[in-house]
Amino acid sequence: MASHRQRNDRPGAPPDARRRWSPSTGADGRTHRRRRLEAGQFEWLWGWHAVVAALENPARAPARRLLASSERARALIERFPDGPAPEVMESAAIAQALPAGAVHQGVALRTPLIEPLALAELATPARGLLLMLDQVTDPQNVGAIFRSAAAFGARGVIVQDRHAPPLTGALAKAAAGAVDKIPHARETNLSRALERLAALGWRSVGLDGKAEGELADVLDGSPTVLVLGSEGEGLRRLIREHCDVLARIPMPGGLESLNVAAAAAVALYEAAGRRR
Repeated sequence: MASHRQRNDRPGAPPDARRRWSPSTGADGRTHRRRRLEAGQFEWLWGWHAVVAALENPARAPARRLLASSERARALIERFPDGPAPEVMESAAIAQALPAGAVHQGVALRTPLIEPLALAELATPARGLLLMLDQVTDPQNVGAIFRSAAAFGARGVIVQDRHAPPLTGALAKAAAGAVDKIPHARETNLSRALERLAALGWRSVGLDGKAEGELADVLDGSPTVLVLGSEGEGLRRLIREHCDVLARIPMPGGLESLNVAAAAAVALYEAAGRRR
């Protein structure tokens, strides 16, 4: 992707959409709970913005534990007087409960994963912008992409079910709360998902550094799915073939590539401006 063979370096959904979050049902009629059960029913979030956004999200099931330093505990009680009571502990004790290297900022929350929406629920009616991530696996990149998607008013993010990290931990911290502010869908087959999106009225634009057209020239203001490829290989062949058009981000400075998260931010900014 973005001249778009990204390196693996690190660089708001409408309120009615958030209220509708619920265990979603796929085309086969089965509820999408498998990912949560595989990862464990409860997962850790850490970092102030990620934890606050999770506590503010009515779609999340009740948290199991809330850990906080004394200063953070006071702030949480003031902000969420009816919320879960924080367990006050030293910063080092919080760190021991989390994966090594977690920068927790004095607060951590053990909570169920957010359930994804069904694709049709996320994409109906056809309006605005969606992002599709084709095997983007780095949690920092995915988190930053969620943050940009929320900042530029995307409708939601579509990830591949088996090749995307869970929306917890380092990913949620990198997203700065955006995983609780913008809905997402998980799809097993992205090519078929693009076909279903086309039937719903969406136009797909794949970012490819070798494309002839520039992104600004191919955007037309219609409901658009921006499709971004993996950090190393970019868009897979079958995904490219299912896109309505391919486009590149021009880089007059001469760099060969952009990080996938940076490319997503540029593409979202360009697309949001075209919609206006």
